[in-house]
Amino acid sequence: MIFPHLFPRLASPLIVLAAILLAACSPAPAQACTPVSFDGAPYTVCTFDTAGADIRLFLNDPDGAPYGQFDRLADALESEGKTLAFAMNGGMYHDDRRAVGLYVEEGHQVAPLVRSAGPGNFGMLPNGVFWIDGPAAGIAETSAYDTRFPVTQPRFATQSGPMLVLDGALHPDFNEDGPSRKRRNGVGLSADGRQVYFAISDAPVNFHSFARLFRDQLGTPNALYLDGVVSRLYAPDLKRDESGLDMGPIVAVVESRAAAP
Repeated sequence: MIFPHLFPRLASPLIVLAAILLAACSPAPAQACTPVSFDGAPYTVCTFDTAGADIRLFLNDPDGAPYGQFDRLADALESEGKTLAFAMNGGMYHDDRRAVGLYVEEGHQVAPLVRSAGPGNFGMLPNGVFWIDGPAAGIAETSAYDTRFPVTQPRFATQSGPMLVLDGALHPDFNEDGPSRKRRNGVGLSADGRQVYFAISDAPVNFHSFARLFRDQLGTPNALYLDGVVSRLYAPDLKRDESGLDMGPIVAVVESRAAAP
């Protein structure tokens, strides 16, 4: 053991050396969004702590017009002293940008829950709901969500479909050799409910491969498809701000100006 008061000239260099070694060994700050390769296809996965991240849904601006673009939402948040830290498509929508299924924003139900089967991906039962309520978040099959929230609604919720993974099992209609390959985005939740994973494919993939990304790579027992073809990403970590046709619901992570890098 070295006593600094007995060997001051020796202690000082040792302290400096220890600090250098500690800095060298400390991991770099983790980025929220990172490129991931799975089953031969490129993806981007953005991971957030459900208790620490301010995850929200956005559809219309204060004047009632759809935000439509990430930049419009970012500008609106900036005027409130906030920063858009992440965003992607938050569910399917009609031509006028109204949500197809249940949509809840700030506790207000804008569109009702759709309980029946229907055409397209949305109606491929089982479908489900991604919801956020304070530090808690969940992904539930539609009937299970209906049972959990029979009257009151969480702070945010968006219904979409199909479920990619339900209680550890892939959607029964998915085929490993499915020919429909498109760009897709979705959301999954860790088994303990503490981590939410937003993923987007950076190349066309089928449903089976996309679902396996969540179950086999990310380890999520439940995952929900959000959108396809028009899917895009806002990820400042990766200098990505993708534009295109106006979209409907947007899922986002918001930071205060002081917390932003």
